[in-house]
Amino acid sequence: MNTEHSIALVTCWYGDYPWYFPLFVKSCMHNPTIDFIIITGNTQEIPNKPSNVIIINKSLQELKIMGATKFGFELNFDNPYKLCDFKPAHGLLFQDILEKYDFWGHADIDMVYGDIRAFITPNILNGYDLVSAHKNFITGTFCLYRNNDLMRTLFMESLDYQKIFSSPEYLGFDECAFLFDKLQTPGVTVFDFPDHRSMTYVVCKAHREKRINALFESYFYKTMHNKIRWDNGRIIYSNKKECLFYDMIKYKVECEDKTINYPIPDVFYFNKKGINKKSFWRLGGLKMISKKKNLKKVQILSIQ
Repeated sequence: MNTEHSIALVTCWYGDYPWYFPLFVKSCMHNPTIDFIIITGNTQEIPNKPSNVIIINKSLQELKIMGATKFGFELNFDNPYKLCDFKPAHGLLFQDILEKYDFWGHADIDMVYGDIRAFITPNILNGYDLVSAHKNFITGTFCLYRNNDLMRTLFMESLDYQKIFSSPEYLGFDECAFLFDKLQTPGVTVFDFPDHRSMTYVVCKAHREKRINALFESYFYKTMHNKIRWDNGRIIYSNKKECLFYDMIKYKVECEDKTINYPIPDVFYFNKKGINKKSFWRLGGLKMISKKKNLKKVQILSIQ
């Protein structure tokens, strides 16, 4: 397994771990060459936690004080969801924690990873300073940054970053400030919105000026669909396509049975009824599919 580039994915989480969290942890276990760092005030024990899931305990107030010190101005928010706006600043905010890694990234825990290294190859990491998981904008769920001074402070090139960080409301800075639909319209780019100052704008501007090389590629699936399964460390759609991760932003709400059976199986479907509910025939049918079958890597499978 190639470990030429070290990678850490950072998530800030405040509150109880959600019902689907064990699925996230299991998928991290199957990506042993990547560290998953969770900054949290939660001290509860995590069953079967692998060594590459690293918990760093900090209260929300401690995190706000650290941010104020790094940014040079006070942070005025109480809702932990606001922390999403600070994702592009994780490289600076957690510089001491991330100093040993070649790449750092921001992520979430409402997702289940497939084989990350199968998509984020050495060639990609050699060639790009940033990798986003959507072809039209930065994704808060998964985005990698080269760990250097330019990429750690790139967010500061937004004319509005101080105003945004000082606001108590989440403003979508980490992604595209809620321009999702508009940026997926054929022929439309972020430069059609000159007053737009999200991280997508900052990255696209730096890329256009050839100061960085950014890759925008769609690597994930996020809709409710009974043909999506996690299979021994891989996310597979309809036995045909493989994804880097499954974003559970919709599934965690629409799923009817929000319980997890232990031990977590090595193969499970994301059925609407619940994890592996009514999957008997699908699971049985997998025995007829060669494990060596080549699956197409997802490129444009992200559906809003």
